[in-house]
Amino acid sequence: MSSKKQILIIDDDEKLTELLKSYLAKFDMTVTSATRPEEGLALLKRSSPHLVILDVMLPGQDGFSVCKEIRKSSKVPVIMLTARGDVTDRVVGLELGADDYLPKPFEPRELVARVESVLRRLAPAAPTEGQLLKSESLTLDLGKRLALLKGKDLALTTTEFETLAFFMKNPGAVLNRDQIMEYLKGIECEAFNRSVDIAMSRLRKKLGDPADKPKYFKTVWGTGYMFIGKVAVHEA
Repeated sequence: MSSKKQILIIDDDEKLTELLKSYLAKFDMTVTSATRPEEGLALLKRSSPHLVILDVMLPGQDGFSVCKEIRKSSKVPVIMLTARGDVTDRVVGLELGADDYLPKPFEPRELVARVESVLRRLAPAAPTEGQLLKSESLTLDLGKRLALLKGKDLALTTTEFETLAFFMKNPGAVLNRDQIMEYLKGIECEAFNRSVDIAMSRLRKKLGDPADKPKYFKTVWGTGYMFIGKVAVHEA
């Protein structure tokens, strides 16, 4: 079986796409591409790539709405590209479920670093991590990378899963934003660490865990967050 990673690029800048195809090939990545949103979504269903690189500025339908469509049916990692360099664009992308963002123009090697960082978080768990972490009706399967609440798949993105895993491995510990960012390995610490707050907000929403009456996450004002549920570790 080929070890090459399959990357889907959805971007109407054909010159950039061709450049990236050649460059990513040097890092054992095979690229398929689409210049239009509907074509990209169709390719996603047919090819099941390991990761999607998605431009914000697209003809007919912007990257935000495409990301929203992707998240309706897929947990594939998404890195968004934005030419406007607006922090708001990046925040919106993260809120919609993107795993990372990169402003244009960028150095191809920086994009490769972001892609490799996200793909590392998707690597199969080590044998010692073939465990189940349980907290009441919440179960995290580290080996299968699956989060269940009352037996239902929470459909967490890569970033959300890794964030939840970090907290459930450290119950009762106050984790600040810098520690979370370092653990996630690669998400840029910008906009006052908004990416961490966004990930926490999305997790709370999926867990049905309101900040004013938390069952799992407690906000420690001025510091960070703490997982307050009791965690039991079981072998998978």
